[in-house]
Parts: sequence; C-alpha cells; structure tokens
Amino acid sequence: MTELTRGQNTTIGTGEVNVAVSGARQGTVDLMVFQLGADGKVRSDNDFVFFNQPASPEGAVRLVAADRVAIDLTAIPPVIERLSIAVALDDSVPGSLASVPGLGVDVVHPAGAATAKALELSTERAAVLVEVYRRNGDWKIRNVSAGWDAGLSALVTEHGVQVDDAPPAPAPGAADQNGVRTVAGEEKLSLEKRQKLDLRKREVAKVLLDKGAPGVRARVVLVIDKTGSMNRQYTKKRIHEVVERMVPVAVQLDDDGTLEPYLYAQSFARLPDITVHEVEAWSETYLHLNGVHGGIDYKRIGGINDELPIMGEIISSLTPGTTMPTLVLFFTDGGFHQKKQISDLMKEASGLPAFWQFIGLGKANYGVLERLDTMKGRVVDNAGFFSVDDIGKVSDAELYRRLLSEFPDWLRAARGKGIVR
Repeated sequence: MTELTRGQNTTIGTGEVNVAVSGARQGTVDLMVFQLGADGKVRSDNDFVFFNQPASPEGAVRLVAADRVAIDLTAIPPVIERLSIAVALDDSVPGSLASVPGLGVDVVHPAGAATAKALELSTERAAVLVEVYRRNGDWKIRNVSAGWDAGLSALVTEHGVQVDDAPPAPAPGAADQNGVRTVAGEEKLSLEKRQKLDLRKREVAKVLLDKGAPGVRARVVLVIDKTGSMNRQYTKKRIHEVVERMVPVAVQLDDDGTLEPYLYAQSFARLPDITVHEVEAWSETYLHLNGVHGGIDYKRIGGINDELPIMGEIISSLTPGTTMPTLVLFFTDGGFHQKKQISDLMKEASGLPAFWQFIGLGKANYGVLERLDTMKGRVVDNAGFFSVDDIGKVSDAELYRRLLSEFPDWLRAARGKGIVR
C-alpha cells in the first residue's frame, strides 16, 4: 500500500475506486465529494455529492455509507477534471478536525491501494482530504490535507456550490497554534494556491520559531533590480517567482500581510503594495524592464545600476527607536560600482531600525555585498548576503532559512542598542 504524505500523489489507473474515510460519521464529521471542471468549480449544485444527494448526476460518484465513497472513473464525464473528497464538522460539534482521531483516507484502486492521513490540520473545521484528478490521460490521487477555519460554508463556496451566507473573511493577523498567520484576501485564493501559500507560511514560521523570534512584526520592503543585465531573470519569469515566494514572508511579518515593492536601476519606482490574493495580476502588470506599465514609465528608471537613490529613499523613511522594524529584501545580479559610498551608507544606516538582506541572482561578482558581514564601523551588523544561481532550484525551506536566519539576530542586537524598542 502506498502511503501519501501531504502534497504527494500516485497514479491509480482507470476503473472502480473505493474510498474509506476513517473518522467520518454522519452528523459529526460529514463526508462529501465535489465533481469539478477545469475552473475548479462544480457545473451545478448537482455535482455536490453528500448525504442528502448521495450520487452524482451520471452515477459515477456514490456515497454508499457515511464513511465510504464508490467511484467509477470510466463513467466520469470528460468535462470533469477533478474530484475533491472532503469532510466538515457539523455546526453542533465544537473544536476542529485536528481533534478527530485517525482522520484519513484509504483507497482501493485499479493499480493497487493507497492511504492518506490527514496531516498538519490545526484549526480547520472543513478540509479537502484527497483529490482524484486527470493528468496527461491518467487518473491520479493526491493527499491535500488543507481546509478552512470557517467550516462547511467556506468549503462549498470554494467549490462553486451556492450558499445563502458567504463565509466571513479571516481576521487580519489571525494565527493558528503553530504561529502561522492568516490575512484578509487568502479566502479569495483557489484551494491549490492556498495550499501552496500555507506550506510556505509554515516554513517561514518554522525559521522564525527556530531563531527565537515567533510572532515578530516588521515592515517588509521588496527591492528588485531592473537593469538590463537582469533580462534573463525577467524573461524566464524568475522574478515572478521571487515575488510569489516573498509574499509568505510578508504574511508572517507584516501587520496587514502586504509587501512594499520598488524597482530600481539609475532611479527607482515605488510600486503599489502586493497583496496576497493579487500576486499574479500584480506581477503581470509591473514586472517589466521597458515600456509604460501601470502608469509607470520604465525608461525613466534607467537600465544600469545606481543603488544610492533607492537605498537613500528607504533610509529616509526610517525612524530611530520605533517599535516597528523594517526588513529590506534586496534582489540584484550585482554591479555595485560605488563601493565606498555604499559602504558608508550602510554604516550610517546601522543605527536605524532596518535589516538589509541582499540576495544575488545568477552567477556574478557581488563585490561589496560579499563583505557586508565583516564590515567595520557599524553600530550593529545590519546586513546579510547570499546568492543563488537559479532561485527555482532552491527549496522553500532552504530559501527561507537563508533569507531569515540573520534578521532575528539583528533584531535582538538592535533592541539592545535602543535602535528598535
């Protein structure tokens, strides 16, 4: 029997599939299945299989018991691309799914058998346990283990079932027992995107916990190099990935979960804040090297490096002794030519409430950035640097470890010097 961890999948063949859900019990933990099209939604409420509607319109999906589902994959309509198998606590039941003993799924399928335990659930009252989906002509099953604190109404709304009352947005800054925060806007994401975001938030929270800084709050500033030498990073959409992977950092650290972004070259442009549910649209609008986008003339920003204007802009926004530190995430492919001026600026900024994390993209000579950790004449060590040849090949756990490992150390030192209260 194949045991699937969270996010793992396996091919199951085509034919009869029998699903048993341990922990499901009508009136306590209700079992349900959604037949979904390419948009991730039901065609109509008839595609919602539950105890009051125990079969799909074509009969391909049948709820045969309170804890069992029978599926005939050969009878699934071609327009249906995915089946989400989910559970929800009854409104009369207190607590969360995490307290349901042994919650999980056992599947007998044409290619064998699989088991998928419900993993890493905490405060969720409804969750998709597994999904059965088509991929390149094959049927597969994946352990999803992701859900909603708001319960059944949020679950069915996500899948396109009409309900009388929409689920409330999560309270800004709400955190679960592991310190993983949820911010307004996450409820607008698809299940797949929420699952990816959740996994990344957990990695960020883990680094902060390991470094003794759980629950810390900070303004998060994102600075991205848009010089001509960055062309490959933009055309291959590696900068799109940078933005997507920095959002979980802001969700964990920033009060409202937003990133404060800048593009720079000879000059710089302050771009609109990046919110958790608008990452893709924001990136398509603003991640360019040339032209006019979102009302911003990219030609005026220039095409060669001058870090002093953007660094000066950020420094001018800092207030000594504030309660809110700033984390600057500075992505560049190098070319820092004004070495003495930049060194002097970093020394000046060492008495201000900001930590500068420089990240080199691609293979380059980073010069002064590589010497930041040993630079003399600073009140505290206020900068770190590392480089990656291809950010897409760095795991989330490793990226966030390298990105955030020095920030908590700086924060303690800065508080000791009265730079941050």
